[in-house]
Amino acid sequence: MRTLKVAVLLTARTILQGAALKEPYELLLAPATAEHPRNSEADMLVLRDGRILVAWIEFYGSSAQDWGAARIAAMISTDKGRSWHGKYTLQENIGQMNVMEPDLLRLKSGKVLFLFCRKNSPADCVPMIRISTDDARTFSPPRPMPVTPAPSYTGFNHERAIQLRSGRILMPVFFTTDYRVEPRMLTRVYYSDDEGMNWTPSETVVDVPQSKAGAQEPGVVELKDGRVMMWMRTSTGKVYKCDSLDRGRTWSQPVPMSVQSPLSPQSIKRHPQTGDLILVWNNSPDRRRPLTCAVSRDEGETWKHFKDLDSEPERGFAYTSIEFLRDRALFTYYVSPLGRQAQWSLRLHAVPIDWFYH
Repeated sequence: MRTLKVAVLLTARTILQGAALKEPYELLLAPATAEHPRNSEADMLVLRDGRILVAWIEFYGSSAQDWGAARIAAMISTDKGRSWHGKYTLQENIGQMNVMEPDLLRLKSGKVLFLFCRKNSPADCVPMIRISTDDARTFSPPRPMPVTPAPSYTGFNHERAIQLRSGRILMPVFFTTDYRVEPRMLTRVYYSDDEGMNWTPSETVVDVPQSKAGAQEPGVVELKDGRVMMWMRTSTGKVYKCDSLDRGRTWSQPVPMSVQSPLSPQSIKRHPQTGDLILVWNNSPDRRRPLTCAVSRDEGETWKHFKDLDSEPERGFAYTSIEFLRDRALFTYYVSPLGRQAQWSLRLHAVPIDWFYH
């Protein structure tokens, strides 16, 4: 009888734990403090042993603006994102201003590509490249990506690099010669066919003439038919997109997508089980709230199943990263009081893998 009771208790506990794992949960990965007024723009990488690495921008000092001092910090989770520990500096500040926008990409060879922006001034920002051959334990010394024009303010968002089925790596960037003189951005894509050793700029420079802000903060995703779709934030109240038929070398004229958006970034990633595209963005014409998810079953032509990931009153949310696990999806994004950019905390939100459809 005792054995039976123990077995029932263990079974009940297992069921309860399983049910708990299926419930959405959230936690504050890096709260804003006086010492670190802004923690934002993260990326996650699943390591070979199942642990998860998260890297984010950690501002230090008095300024939380894009020009303030910042480095890239990191932590590890051993329980699929439920808890995090062992904070360390993944990339020291080697810029006269800061380093920003961690981008971690697992290559088909098993290597890990680590990109970030090194910022010296509003006229001197350049993508930097590091490579790991030991599962992100160590990385090669940082080296700059050769960009054109140079010098220039060339930046990108976190979690933007992708590797196509062909093996080519695409890195979408936005640029201007001097942000103080011309804050309006243009977009292009750099591609590499040798695991990030050499890079070639796309022949097409993408612009959205209707947008006073230009074409900003682009992202890319490979479509099922081999095309690549690029999206970008604009000041038109719409997300714009364009396509490449030649793996990123040339691009079509941008057109507006069907969803509204403020001047705020979007993230798109393919659902690993259904194959649908998942969009995360601010579903608003002029505010960075709510933070909403939507599903596309026709490769980005239309979007359905709108669900708010976060809509806490009087808070703003943006700069999302997405990591799909077998049983859940993990999101990171900043959360801050509306209108107060000096307090950006990094939040993690986890949902069951089928949450997008129910």
